[in-house]
Amino acid sequence: MAQPRGRPSPAPDPHGSPQAEPGHARPRTRTALGLLATASALVVGGATLAVTGTGTGAAPASADSAAEVPVGSGSYTTTRPAGASGPSDLNGAPVSPKVTDDHTGPAPTNEWWSSLIFQRYPDNPHGENLFAHPLSFNPHSGGLDMGYPDSHRLVGDDLKYEYTAVTDLTLGAAGLDSPDTRTADSGDWTVTAHWEGGGAQLRVTIGQGLPFAYAETGGAAAEVTFQGSPDIWHEDGSTIGATVNGRHYALFSPSGSPWTVSGDTLTADTGDEGYYSAAVLPSPEDLDAFAPYAHSHVTGSLVEYDYDESAATLTSTYQLQTEAREGEETGTLTALYPHQWAHVSGDLTDLAYVSPRGEMRVSEGTSFTTELTTQGIMPSLPTVDSADHDRMAALIDEVLAGEELFPEPGDTYWDGKAMGRLAQLIPVADSIGHTGARDELLSLVQGRLEDWLTAGGTRQFHYDAEWGTILGYPDSFGAATELNDHDFHYGYFVSAAAVVARYDRDWADEDAWGGMIRLLIQDVAGTDPDGDMFPRLRSFSPYAGHGWASGHAGFAAGNNQESSSEGMHFAAATAHFGALTGDEELRDLGVYLHTTQASTIARYWQNAGGDTFPEDYPEDVVGMVWGDGGDYRIWWDGGHEEHYGINYLPITAGSLYLGHDPEHAGAMYESLVAKLGGEPEIWRDIHWAHRALSDGEDALRMFEEQWDTYEPEAGSSKPHTYQWVSTLAEVGTVDASVTADTAHYAVFDNGAERAYTAFNPGASPLTVTFSDGTTLQVEPGALGSTVGEGGGGDPGNGDGPGPGPGPGEGNVGDGTLHLTDTRLSTGPSGTEGTITVPGADGQNHDGAPPSDSVVLELEDLTGSFTGGSTSFALPVDSGNGIGNAVQVRVSYDFDGDGSHDREEIYHYFATDDLPGWENYTQAQGLSSSDGSFADLDGGSVRVEIWSALGGQASQVRVGGQEGATLGIPFTD
Repeated sequence: MAQPRGRPSPAPDPHGSPQAEPGHARPRTRTALGLLATASALVVGGATLAVTGTGTGAAPASADSAAEVPVGSGSYTTTRPAGASGPSDLNGAPVSPKVTDDHTGPAPTNEWWSSLIFQRYPDNPHGENLFAHPLSFNPHSGGLDMGYPDSHRLVGDDLKYEYTAVTDLTLGAAGLDSPDTRTADSGDWTVTAHWEGGGAQLRVTIGQGLPFAYAETGGAAAEVTFQGSPDIWHEDGSTIGATVNGRHYALFSPSGSPWTVSGDTLTADTGDEGYYSAAVLPSPEDLDAFAPYAHSHVTGSLVEYDYDESAATLTSTYQLQTEAREGEETGTLTALYPHQWAHVSGDLTDLAYVSPRGEMRVSEGTSFTTELTTQGIMPSLPTVDSADHDRMAALIDEVLAGEELFPEPGDTYWDGKAMGRLAQLIPVADSIGHTGARDELLSLVQGRLEDWLTAGGTRQFHYDAEWGTILGYPDSFGAATELNDHDFHYGYFVSAAAVVARYDRDWADEDAWGGMIRLLIQDVAGTDPDGDMFPRLRSFSPYAGHGWASGHAGFAAGNNQESSSEGMHFAAATAHFGALTGDEELRDLGVYLHTTQASTIARYWQNAGGDTFPEDYPEDVVGMVWGDGGDYRIWWDGGHEEHYGINYLPITAGSLYLGHDPEHAGAMYESLVAKLGGEPEIWRDIHWAHRALSDGEDALRMFEEQWDTYEPEAGSSKPHTYQWVSTLAEVGTVDASVTADTAHYAVFDNGAERAYTAFNPGASPLTVTFSDGTTLQVEPGALGSTVGEGGGGDPGNGDGPGPGPGPGEGNVGDGTLHLTDTRLSTGPSGTEGTITVPGADGQNHDGAPPSDSVVLELEDLTGSFTGGSTSFALPVDSGNGIGNAVQVRVSYDFDGDGSHDREEIYHYFATDDLPGWENYTQAQGLSSSDGSFADLDGGSVRVEIWSALGGQASQVRVGGQEGATLGIPFTD
C-alpha cells in the first residue's frame, strides 16, 4: 500500500500564501436527538433541518462527572488522551474560540470565515482574507477592508486561477484600534465580526451572496476610508456613490447623519446607536436599485429544505433575517451562485456580479427557493450473472487472507478507509452467496467500529466542550489540531456502520452503538440552530453548496475543499444510516447534503457547462476549490491520476452522481488520458470505476487485462472493482431522466434496455414506482434489481442477515455435499479414503470429459435456490507425475426429469510433481456454463472428475474431516 505524503513545510509567512500550510492534507492513496437520559440510553427525537433536527446528542459531562460518558453500548471521553493535542495554533499552542462575551452556542468552524474564530497564526489575532462572493474582506485592528475581485489572474505555472482579494475601502469607526477581531454571531452563511479598542467599537455583518456589509458603530462616528482617491459621482447627505479602482460603491448613513468627505476618508456622526452600510454596485446606474435596502440590515441566515420522496424533489429555501434600522423596508438583494440561479423558482433581477464560481445573479427579497431532482442514493450495486462469481469469491478470500487488514496503530482516516474497504465487500459477498466471507467481513468491521466507539482504548473519541467537537485519537491530517476533514474521516465510520446496520438492525439501536454514530454525524452536520453540543452544519456550507475542509481557513486564498467526493461519501452514508435506523429526518439530511453537493461538484471542480473556469485557464479540472478560485494542484506532489481521482474516491454506490451525465464523465476520462498520453497507471481501479460510468465495457476490458497484476488504491479492492465494472458493463450508464418514489434507487440504460434497481431499508415489502411507469417489488431489507442479484440484509424484524430463504421443505441442509468413493452424500463419511482418477494417456481432454471419468451423483433433492453459486474443495494429488491436470463438471437437474438444466465446467487444475495434497477449488474459474439456476424439486446433482492432461492417474481425498466437498447454492 502506498504511503501518504508528508505535509508540506510552512512558508516563512504561512498566512501570506495559500500553498504554504495545508487546510487539509490528503493521502497519497487514499434535532435535538436527545439528552443522555440514562447511563446506557440515548433518547431520540426527530426534527427537520432549520427547525429542529440532528443537532445535539449525549450531553457533555459536567466538571465533576466521570471522564468517560456512556452512550448506549459505546462511550466517549471528556479528558483528552495523554500526550494528544487539540485545536492549536501553528506553533502547537492550544487555542480557544475567538468570540465575544455575548456569543452563544458552540464555535462554528470549517466556514468561509473561520479564520475569525480560529487563530491559527500567533502573530495575527484578526483573521485572513474572507471570500464572501461577490465581495472579499480582510480584518485588521482598524476595521474591515472591503473589495470586489472582478478580474482573475493565473498563477503557479497557470495551474491556479484566482480572483485575488482586493481592498477598495475600509469600514471602521473613529479612533478604532482593536487588539483582535472576534466573532459575535453567525448564521448559515453570514457572520458578525466585532472590534473594540481605542475608545471605539465596531460590528460588521457580512455574508456569502451579500453585496452589502452592515456596520454598527456603538457610539463612535462612522468612518470609511477609500484605498486611493475616490471618484464621488453621487453625494446626497446620507448617500454617497463613489468609484475607486474602477469599482463602484454606495455608502449609506442614517438620515440626519450626513457623510463628511475629507480626502480619501468619509465620516458620519451616527450617534449612540450608530449604524451604516456599504454596497458594491454592478454599475453607478444601479444606485436606485440598492438605496431602498440600505437600512434593512441582515442579522442572520438560515436554510430550510423539504424532501418530497414520492416526487423525487428537494426544495431548499434560503432565508435572510433582516431588521429595519430606519423606515419599514425589510427586503434586501442577494447574489446567487450558478448552481442556485440555474434551479431557482421565481424571477431574478438584471443585476449580476463576477465571482470565482461564475456569474452571480441577483434576487430581490429576503428569501429565494431552489428545486432539485433527487437521484437515488444506493448502498450497493447488484452483481450480474455474467460476472465470474467464483473469481469474485476468490478475490474476496484473498482480501480476507491479507496480512494487515487494518493499519497500526491506526487513525481516524486510515482506519476509516480500511473499514470502508472491507464494508463495501459485505454486500458483494452476500450477492454471490458467499455467506461465510460476508459474516467474517461483518465481524471484522463491527469489531473495529466498536473498538473506536468505546472510550479508554488505543483508539477512541473525545468530546472537546470548548470547541464543541468530537475528536478521534489517533488522528491525522489535522483532524484534531486544525479541526480539518471531519466529514472525510467520519464518513467512513458512518458508512461502515450503515453496512453493519443493514445486516444487524439491533447493533445500530440508540441504546447499542447507534448513539455514538449519531454523535459523529452531529459533529459534522448537526442541524439544531440552538444546539449546545455542536455547531450547526460544521462541515457543510449551505450557500456554497459544498463543504470546506480547513477548520481555521487560515490562508490568503480563503478556505479550500479538495476531496469533494469524500464529502459526498459522508452524505450518502448519512442517508443510508438514517434509512436503516428508521430515522427519516436523518435520511433526509443525507439526501439534502448529497443532492445539493451533486449540483455543485461537476460545475465547480470540472467546469461542467463551461461557465465556471476563466476562458484562459488551461485545465479541465481543479483538484481543489479555493475561496478565491480553483487550483489543479492538490496537497501533495501527485500525478495527473491523483489530481483527477481525488474527487472520485472512494468509489461506492453513492458515487453514481459522477455519472449522472455520462457524456461529461466520458469527457473527463478522455481529458485524463490525453494528459497522460495513455491509460491511467496510478489509482487504476479508481479510474476504471469512473470510466465505467461512461463506458462500462472499456472499463471491464482494462480490468480483465490487468486484474491480477495491479495494486488497488488503499480504500479499494479487486473484488469490489470487479463487481462495479462488470455490472456497469452489462447494465450501461446511469439514466438520470428516470426517477423513482424512493430515496434509494438507480436506473441504467445500455442502449437496448433499461435496468432498474432499488433498496428497501424497511421491514415491509416495498413496491417502487419509477417515473416511466416501471414497478419493482423489493423485499424487506433487500436490494432488488431487474438485472443480477443484490443480496439481502436484516429487515428489522429479527430475521438477521442472509440472502436466502428461511427454513422450509427440503433435504439439502445447508447445501454442503460430501464426495464418497461411490456417490455424493448430504452427510460426511467417517471413513477416509481416495478416489482414483484415470490419467489422460497423453490426450487433451480439456472441457470434454472422457468415458472413464469419475461420476458421482445424488438424486431426489429438494431445496430453495439461495442466489449464490457452486463451490467445491477437492484435495488432489498426482504423485510425481509431470504435466497432469484434473478437471470438474457439475450438472444440475432441477426437476428430476433426467435432463440437465444447468452445466458448469471449471478450468482444469494443474498438479505439481511432488507427493502431497493440493486443493482444487472453484477459484480456478468457470471454463463454460449453460442454463440458469432454479429451485430443486426432486432433482439431482452430478459431479464428474477426469484428467484433462497428463498420463499419470490422480487421487482425490474423500471422507473424514478433510475429504472433498461440493457446495451447492440451495438450502432447506
